[in-house]
Amino acid sequence: MKKIILNLCVLALLMGACSNEKIVKMRDYGIVPDTEENLSAKMQEALVAIKQENEGKKVTLLFEKGRYDFHVEGAFQKEYYISNHDQPNPKPVGLALEDWKNLTLDGAGADFIFYGRMLPVSLVRSENTVLKNFSIDFAEPHITQIEIVECGDQGMTFRIEPWAKARVGENTHFECYGEGWVNYPQTGIAFDGKTRHVVYKTSDLWCPTNDTKQIDERTFHAPNWKDARLVPGTKVAMRNYERPAPGIFMYMDKDTRLENISIHYAEGMGLLAQISENITLEKFNVCLRDEDDPRYFTTQADATHFSACKGKIISCNGLYEGMMDDAINVHGTYLKVVKRLDNKTVVGRYMHPQAYGFYWGGKGEKVQFVSSKTMEVVDKQNIIADITPYDKETIDGAKEFKITFEQPLDEAIQPEAGFGIENLTWCPEVYFADNVIRNNRARGTLFSTPLKTVVERNVFDHTSGTAILLCGDCNGWYETGACRDVTIRDNHFINSLTNLFQFTEAVISIYPVIPNLEGQVQYFHGGEGHPGVTIENNLFETFDRPLVFAKSIDGLTFRGNEVVQNEDFPAFHKNQTRFRFIRTKNVVIENNEFSDGDASVSEE
Repeated sequence: MKKIILNLCVLALLMGACSNEKIVKMRDYGIVPDTEENLSAKMQEALVAIKQENEGKKVTLLFEKGRYDFHVEGAFQKEYYISNHDQPNPKPVGLALEDWKNLTLDGAGADFIFYGRMLPVSLVRSENTVLKNFSIDFAEPHITQIEIVECGDQGMTFRIEPWAKARVGENTHFECYGEGWVNYPQTGIAFDGKTRHVVYKTSDLWCPTNDTKQIDERTFHAPNWKDARLVPGTKVAMRNYERPAPGIFMYMDKDTRLENISIHYAEGMGLLAQISENITLEKFNVCLRDEDDPRYFTTQADATHFSACKGKIISCNGLYEGMMDDAINVHGTYLKVVKRLDNKTVVGRYMHPQAYGFYWGGKGEKVQFVSSKTMEVVDKQNIIADITPYDKETIDGAKEFKITFEQPLDEAIQPEAGFGIENLTWCPEVYFADNVIRNNRARGTLFSTPLKTVVERNVFDHTSGTAILLCGDCNGWYETGACRDVTIRDNHFINSLTNLFQFTEAVISIYPVIPNLEGQVQYFHGGEGHPGVTIENNLFETFDRPLVFAKSIDGLTFRGNEVVQNEDFPAFHKNQTRFRFIRTKNVVIENNEFSDGDASVSEE
């Protein structure tokens, strides 16, 4: 009898648990694929209704495989301030997910297609959320791909791809357009038509298209654009530098998993996460549709970008290709001290025009002060006692904050001296493993966090610029911070540095921005009591010389690596030593294998 009662209790508990879980078929709310219907308004209505009907339940939104179209007309409009992006507001949003708990969005192979200038997906103030099994793309990408037909003394003849729309504008410039937008691209990235690599020694192209003439529906001639490097068959991604929104935006989320998602295009980052805790990417891709995709580009900027997050960032088994910046960028943001109100209170300001208007810190959070000139920590760590927006009534849109600290500040911390405030509470651990990064502009990966970072078993295949960058800058981008514990192991580097961009000093570049390096006493990266940076058991295949560039680091080990020299391209980098060190300490280079015997070191 006791056994029967016990079993009934267990059954009741299971039934209770099941009743608290709900699978919602989006078809039941009119969200049906392959209809060519503009689903923007209907999607927002459905999300509001589902949330109200299932308050407190664990909900799965189940889509069906197929194409879903979203236009600006009828879309949810919301003011979001997004780190490292332009700030047009309000933003039209395709799928706005705000204030959810225990939500799973299962696309089941859904292909979400957007038009105009939209933010495809926002996930805000949500907890324990899973997004999976869908792709994001735009019907009319704002990057316009062309193919070079002929180049010579008479200028450039080129043909736009069949999906693109272009014409000669009133000012005789090449004009690209789509639903609700017009671009006049003056720059571009060249891709080899056969290999899809960024063309050797082309970097950011200048593409003067004034006095352009249209030859036929898809063919144009620009007489002032002359570049012998662009042979017939070269594909050029014609672009400007606008980045209004990422593909997926995360803000103030906790415990989020993004799984089996592919972003084929976004006019910004693929994913931008800010002020969020514990994020896992599993088979998250910023990639072409397949090997036969006629497009050569993906996102306008980074594939994934994490601004002032904490907990753990895990990114595994992803494919990142064709993007116009890094596969991953992890950093915080310095506020610049612009006023000192008393011995405990300052006004701190967001400095970069693409990073402001969102939460920076709260009561009880730990901070430190960094000299912009020497990038040294000044004064002891402190705690925020109070923080309020200073130039606005709300955090949204604010550029300045009035911050009071628990302990008095060093007298040296004055606005005219140049100081940044770094929030040490919002710093993550990072695990980046088993990913493929290839055929992209600028850099492969960028890490700026003082907590443990592991980069292992990745393939960096023709990343064009530096494969791995450790930076830190309190002068331009105002992106924190110093790296104390980085392990780079078991990776395969293939022909990085075919082009030069910012910070591209070597395959692995440790390059903080330090205006007054001569006046520096401390070291920016590494430091006493920290492991610093360990580079071990990697395979480097390279046509050029520079492997590691390091500046202002205490603790760097390069061991057990294999370096294979090839002749795939002519060597051209200004640095022709394997290792170039500027103001470094505790550097170890041991047990490495160089196919040509060159292990040259330059120290300054």
